Amino acid sequence: MDRIPKINRGVAYASLTLLFLSFGLSSTFSQTKVQKIDQLLRTYHDYGRFNGSVLVADESGILYQNGFGWANVEWDRPNETDTKFRLASISKQFTAMLIMQLVEAGKLSLEAPISTYLPDFPKDKAQQITVHHLLTHTSGIPNYTSFSNYWEIMRRPNSPEDLVRLFADSSLVFTPGERHSYSNSAYVLLGQIISKLSGKSYEQALQDQIFSPLQMDNTGYDHHRSILKKRAAGYYVNGRSFVNANYIDMSTPYAAGGIYSTVEDLYLWDRALYTEKLVSQKYRELLFEKHSQLGRMYYGYGWELGQMPVGNSGERLPATSHSGGINGFNTFITRIPSNKSLIVLLSNTGNAPLFEMTASINGILNEKDFDPPQKSLAYDLVDWIKEDGVEEARRKFIASKGGVDHYLNEHEMNMAGYELLQANHAKGAATIFLLNIESYPKSSNVYDSYGEALLALGKKEEAIANYKKSIRLNPKNEHGLQVLEDLGVSTASLVYTVPLEHMQVLSGEYLAIRPAGSSGKEWKIAIEEEGGRLFANDRGYRFELIPIGKDQFINPNDGATIDFDSSDEKAITFSLFGKYNFKKLE
Repeated sequence: MDRIPKINRGVAYASLTLLFLSFGLSSTFSQTKVQKIDQLLRTYHDYGRFNGSVLVADESGILYQNGFGWANVEWDRPNETDTKFRLASISKQFTAMLIMQLVEAGKLSLEAPISTYLPDFPKDKAQQITVHHLLTHTSGIPNYTSFSNYWEIMRRPNSPEDLVRLFADSSLVFTPGERHSYSNSAYVLLGQIISKLSGKSYEQALQDQIFSPLQMDNTGYDHHRSILKKRAAGYYVNGRSFVNANYIDMSTPYAAGGIYSTVEDLYLWDRALYTEKLVSQKYRELLFEKHSQLGRMYYGYGWELGQMPVGNSGERLPATSHSGGINGFNTFITRIPSNKSLIVLLSNTGNAPLFEMTASINGILNEKDFDPPQKSLAYDLVDWIKEDGVEEARRKFIASKGGVDHYLNEHEMNMAGYELLQANHAKGAATIFLLNIESYPKSSNVYDSYGEALLALGKKEEAIANYKKSIRLNPKNEHGLQVLEDLGVSTASLVYTVPLEHMQVLSGEYLAIRPAGSSGKEWKIAIEEEGGRLFANDRGYRFELIPIGKDQFINPNDGATIDFDSSDEKAITFSLFGKYNFKKLE
C-alpha cells in the first residue's frame, strides 16, 4: 500500500523563512523556539502522524505558523496557514459566546428553564432543564450523535427542527444538573434558542455577531454545496494510505460542530477573548468558570478547563482548551492565559495525536524538556516482515517494544495486519495479529482478526478457538458470531444473559476502597440498569457492561473487567481490572 504523501518542503520552508525575516535575526532565543517547534512538527509529519496546519503564539504575537502535508491528496494541494478546516466541536465555544451576548443584552437568563424559549420542546423535560444545563452538558438529554442510526442521520440534510425531533421524545439519561455527560443535542437546542431570540439564523448570528466584527474572513458555517476556496478535504489513514472520509451533510452538526476556520482566524478569536470586543469582562469570565466536572477536568461554557503538561517536566499550567472530531478531521485549540500562549492544531486526517503534540510544544515554549515523536511500531513491523522475514521481524518487534523510539497501538497493529492480509501475505498477517494478542490479551477484536488470518492459512480449528475467545470477551461481536455460524459452530453457549432482577440488585453507587491512611479524592462509579442493559458511569465516562458470567462483566471498548461479589446482597463489592476494589453504598 502507498505510504502517506510527504510534506511539500518548499511550502514549509518558505513559510518558516518569512517568520524569521519578520522577527529579525537578533532574537536568537525566539529562533531557537521556532526551530524546535518546526523540527518537532516536521518529525510528526515525516512519521505519518500529522497532516494539517498549526499556529503557535505567546504574549508577543505569532511565533510560528505552518502547513504540513496535503489539503487535497487527489490534486496534491498542500495545507497552508489559510487552509480552511472543519472545526467540529471547537464550534461550541462560538455558540456559547452568542449565548453570552444574549445574556448581556437582557434577552436570556442562564437559570431560566428552556421552556421559556423553546415552547414546542416537551414541557416535562423543558421545565427541568436550564440554559446553564445545556451549556455545561449537564442537561441529561441523550446525545443524538451516539444514536444507533446516526450513520443514516449524518448522510441526509437535516433542518434544526429535524435534529430536535431526533431526541425530543427521548427520556432524560439523568436528572438535570446531576452530572456531566457530553451531549451534542444540548448545543443543537442552544442554536435554536439563538435563532429564536436573535431573529436570525444561527449562521447569520455567527457572521454578524462574531466573524465580521473580528474580521474572521476565512471562517463560516460549512455547506457542502458551497464553493469554498482552500477548503481541506477530510481523510482517514487506512494502514499507511489516505482514504476519503465518510460523507456527512454539514447541516447535521449544526450549532454543536458545523463551523470551518483557519489557524490564522482562530488567532484573531483568541486575542479577542482577552478584550471586550464581543462581551464585557463579567460575561466573558463566565465562559471560563468551572461549571461542571468531568474527571480531573471541568467544563465551562463551550470550553474545557484543566492543566496542560509542560513537556515531560511533570509541571502543568492551567489551560482552557477544546478538541473536535468530525469525519476526517480532528482539531485542538489550547489557550494558556497566564502567558497568553495559544496552540492551534487542525488536522484533516482524523487521527493525529494533538494533545501529545500540544504538550510538547508547551514544553518548548517554557524551555522544558519534551518527548520527541515516536514511530509506529506496527508499520515498521510490516516493513521488517517484508524485508527480513517473519522470524527476524518478530525479534525486532520484541526488542523495540517499550523502547523510546516507537509507540504501540492496537488499532494500528490491526490495520498493519490487514495490510499484509490484503496483499496475500497471510503468514505475516497472522504474525502481526498474534503479537497484537500478546500485547492486548483482553481485547475482543485482536482474536477476531487472528481468526481471519488463521482461516486464510487453512487452520480452521485454531480459527474457531480464537473466534470463540473473541465472542466471550464481547458477546456483541456480530462478525465473529456470523463466521462461526457459517462454519457450522453453535454460538448459543457463548452469549451469557443476566436476569433483569440481578442487574437491578447490582445497580447502585460504589465507592473505591482505599488503604487505611491513604488520601485523595473519593472515587465513585455508578452502576445503572437501563432497558435490560447494565452501564457503568465513571465520573462522566459511561460505558456498557457486557456479561460474561453472572457477576462478571467487561467493557468491550477497552477490555476493562468488573467482577462483582454479590454473595451478600447487603454488602456487594466489585473489582475493576482485578486491581481496584469498590463497595456498594447504601
